[in-house]
Order: sequence, then C-alpha cells, then structure tokens
Amino acid sequence: MKSKSFFITGTDTEVGKTLIASALILKLQESGLKTVGYKPVAAGMRECDGSWINDDVENLLKVSQRVAPELQTKDICPYILKQPAAPHLVAQIEGAHLDIQVMLHQYYALQGKFDSVIVEGAGGFLVPIDEQHNLGDFAQAINLPVILVVNIKLGCINHSLLTIEAIQKRGLEIYGWIANVCQLGTEFSNENIVSIEKILQLKYGVNMIGKIPYLENISKDCIYSDKSLKTVFNII
Repeated sequence: MKSKSFFITGTDTEVGKTLIASALILKLQESGLKTVGYKPVAAGMRECDGSWINDDVENLLKVSQRVAPELQTKDICPYILKQPAAPHLVAQIEGAHLDIQVMLHQYYALQGKFDSVIVEGAGGFLVPIDEQHNLGDFAQAINLPVILVVNIKLGCINHSLLTIEAIQKRGLEIYGWIANVCQLGTEFSNENIVSIEKILQLKYGVNMIGKIPYLENISKDCIYSDKSLKTVFNII
C-alpha cells in the first residue's frame, strides 16, 4: 500500500463506505501510522442518550480516537445535518450553507497533524454540495487515490462503470474497488462480482482489492466493533 491516505466513495448510499473506511483506518494504525478519519458532510441523525449523533461520523470518531483521543465530532466532520437525505437539500431546509472551502480547510488541518487521513464521501461520488459543487469536486481538490465500494445487487454493474468513468474523467488515481455483499442471498452476486472485476480490469485498468462477504451482527447500536473491523481489514 504505497499511499497513506485515501478517498472512499461508493456506487450509492448504504454500500459500506463507513465499514471499509473504519477498517482501513484501523489497519493503517496497526501498521504504525497515526491515522484518522474525515467526512466532509453527513446527513441523518438519531437520538442516543439524550444527544443527536450520526452513525457514520461516530464510527470514524471512535476508531480515530484510538490514536487521537482529543478529537471531537466537529474536528472530523464540519457539517452534520439532521435529516437523512441529499445534503444540499437538507441544508436548504435547515438553513445551513455547505461551503466546500470549509470542508477543504478542515481536511488540510487534519492532514497537517497526522500521518494519514482516510476521507469518506457521502452517498455516491457526485453527491451535490450545492448547485455548483459536488463531492467529486472535493475529491479532485484533495487529489487522493480513490477506493470505490460497490454494493453487490441488481444494477451494480452499471453503477460501477458510471462511477469509475466519473472518477477517471477528473484525472484521479483509482487505487482499486471493493465488492461488498450487503444483502443476504442476492441473486447473481458471484456473477456480478466476476463481471465487474473483468470489465474494470480490462477496460479501465482498475483492480479489485477486496471482496467482503455478507456479514451478520457486525455492529452494536450501529457502531462497529474492533472484531468486525479486523475481519474486514484482513480482507482488504
């Protein structure tokens, strides 16, 4: 693994980006690198013990605090919105302004303090930040190697190809892609994985770097255990 920092994106929302990002943070930490996570924007909160939290950010914070216990939620995610919907739409409803420069500034602040930063996007690669900017613009600005997480389900071949083309169009390096079987007993799962693997390797020069089988009971109250993360990082 030549690079020390990565941008984790997905073919859609709920594809396992946080699981992969958290496992990668742990893997890099155990290799001796002071590694933390970062998410430029998150949408969707739930009440927990009297506080409102976002599960993705809480997972990234939990694993990041292994090497940086001083980190707080605001340090690794500048914008957390309450409703689980497209961030730019929720921001309008909640009267918030999503500023890509703020997102970049906070990322660079972490980059200057730690050996590596694992950045997790929100939803898919081109999720809008506002009417003029999207997370693809953010990824292009920080210029990290990209890891694509693919939820293996109906439509995943097309989603994978569209996302890979969007990433490569911006001149970004794609470190590889990860197949994540999020649903139990999905028809044609193996055939989809084989097809994506062949097409991405032959046409786009992108290799599969991991295949995550369907995993049960990998979190408690939506927070991944170290055991679950180590199961995944032994695969990727």
